[in-house]
Amino acid sequence: MNNVFFEQFLMISEWKTVAFLGALVVILYLINMLPKKKFNFSAKVMIATVIGLILGLGIQFVAGFPTNPMDLKFVRETTLWYSLLGGGFISLIRMLVIPLVMVSIIHVIINMNEDAKLGTLVKRSLVVTLFMVAISVGVGLVLGNLFEVGKIAGSGAQIVADQGTGKIREVKNIVDTLKALIPSNPVEAMVKLNIVGLVIFSAIVGVAAKRMSKKYMAVVKPFYDLVNAGQKIIVSMAMSIIKWMPLAVVPLLANTIAQKGIGAIAEVGKFIAVLYLATAVMFVIQMLAVSLFGLNPFTYVKKSISLMILAFTSRSSVGCLPVTISTLTSKLGVTESTASFVASFGTTAGMQGCAGIFPALTIIFVTNMSGHAVDATLIVMSIIVVAISSLGIAGIPGTATMAASVALSGTGLASMFSLINPILAIDPIIDMPRTMLNVIGSVTNALMVDKSLGGLNHEMYQDMNAGLDTNSSDEE
Repeated sequence: MNNVFFEQFLMISEWKTVAFLGALVVILYLINMLPKKKFNFSAKVMIATVIGLILGLGIQFVAGFPTNPMDLKFVRETTLWYSLLGGGFISLIRMLVIPLVMVSIIHVIINMNEDAKLGTLVKRSLVVTLFMVAISVGVGLVLGNLFEVGKIAGSGAQIVADQGTGKIREVKNIVDTLKALIPSNPVEAMVKLNIVGLVIFSAIVGVAAKRMSKKYMAVVKPFYDLVNAGQKIIVSMAMSIIKWMPLAVVPLLANTIAQKGIGAIAEVGKFIAVLYLATAVMFVIQMLAVSLFGLNPFTYVKKSISLMILAFTSRSSVGCLPVTISTLTSKLGVTESTASFVASFGTTAGMQGCAGIFPALTIIFVTNMSGHAVDATLIVMSIIVVAISSLGIAGIPGTATMAASVALSGTGLASMFSLINPILAIDPIIDMPRTMLNVIGSVTNALMVDKSLGGLNHEMYQDMNAGLDTNSSDEE
């Protein structure tokens, strides 16, 4: 099979490609045939995660654990075909993000009781979000300094930084960052996935419609009916897509493992290990925060496990948004208003993984690599800079690099950006826990905000069967 048709068009030119594609088909068939009575939705997702990890390692094994796996033809071909299913699933989920955010926010506002306080919801969401991201920055700084991330390189690293080829991205000041969140063009906000901008625009539309309904209800009623119907339809679409998640997790995780060589991972092994540890520590802090609000943290973890796995494998906070909102409202008893606002806000602002722990670890890594001292001034400055700059970081794969750029610039380390090139080379490996922490952080924030507002449905939260039918049903 050595011609243009097979090599460049069909992208199946080796028997190894055929073998791994066949293996994926068999695996997906078996997962789909698992009896629903014995294996619920979360169980299927966890099984798919383990199989995806094994499949990715299997591709690496057959390839001989090369330094650059993508140089091998069968790895390129296999992962390309795997991306059709895994990437296709994420594309379908992300397809719903814009209409879901807009319709959900408007729907929430026009159906709010007269005594509901939208301003209180916004204020508490902002305070909780920034407070939690500041804690995540502190965790990253403490663990990075404790394990001396980046210290092996020694004092000669400054020369490497000066001569490196890495370029820092353009960084905006905080005023321009905040201004960019205000949508001057709602269509542009949709294209650029400016979720906060869409929330602001949708909120204005909802408030205007609510105000006009008091005087001209007969006129605005068709708009009310359209929004209410649209909300039902979009939620139904989301559920129809979400139920296929176990089949998408396998190729998503297999691709991530297969495309990165073991050597590249080992080169920055300490950074990876500390980042995973920091993620675990922050996750424990989130559980403690939930328990302080009188909620059983283990219940919240069990009900969110499938969402966490999706976030871990998809590496997209925005892509997980429909599932995040569904988990909050149908499983955890969070009101629709809090779930829609906090979850949407969390995809762009206050991401505890990508815009909290990662920039903090990056600052320590670069500081140690360049031979500078980590002092109290750097720590305080880092917490302030990173927490504030967490506003406006889009929730899509790879944007943590922007957060790192802003953090290094804000702490005076911009010229040493090239020192993190080895870290950027294995970005997918460290992006998985970052994204999971982003998403579960939004869930934690929504629970705390809704509990403080008195809107949380405790019976639904405690009911372990709540929401299971929504995820596993076969209705179209």
